Amino acid sequence: MAMPPAAATGSHNVFVYGSLMADEVVRAILKRVPLAVPAILQDYLDLRFHSICRHRFNIKGRIYPAILPAESKKVAGLVITGITDEELQVLDAFEPEYTRTRVEASLTDSSEKMLVDAYVWSDAEDPDLYGEWDFEEWKKLHLKDFLTMTSGFMHEREQPEPKTQCKDYAESQTTNLLLRSTI
Repeated sequence: MAMPPAAATGSHNVFVYGSLMADEVVRAILKRVPLAVPAILQDYLDLRFHSICRHRFNIKGRIYPAILPAESKKVAGLVITGITDEELQVLDAFEPEYTRTRVEASLTDSSEKMLVDAYVWSDAEDPDLYGEWDFEEWKKLHLKDFLTMTSGFMHEREQPEPKTQCKDYAESQTTNLLLRSTI
């Protein structure tokens, strides 16, 4: 029996903690919503949370959060399961300012630990990290426009000569999103 193509053979679990916690965003990127389970990432400072579930930090000029390694800190989020190799490549392109890192997460329902991929902010010394980022507020204020940006990114990616990363497309759309949020 023939093996499926390489893009479909891998199965990855990805820890998410920002816009990818919204099913609508995941569906726009992956064309499906895989099973997602609540989880905690140990020893990371969530630049949304100063300590677990209290503070989420913004990134100046952006509407999404970031995390960095930090001893004795925790990040709450979701583990999206069953991500294919091809889907992981799409997520990599969607998260160009982050480094995909292999980390250990604990499932909150069972305390089971598992190795997962997480997108960690690439610049630990970034002076633009500040303030509180709130997922529920983000959904109310930015989800609709973020979905429009995400759909544009995916449309651009599906063209004969797609851009390889979301950053260029996102930068062209971020000003519009930020301007709308201040109106």
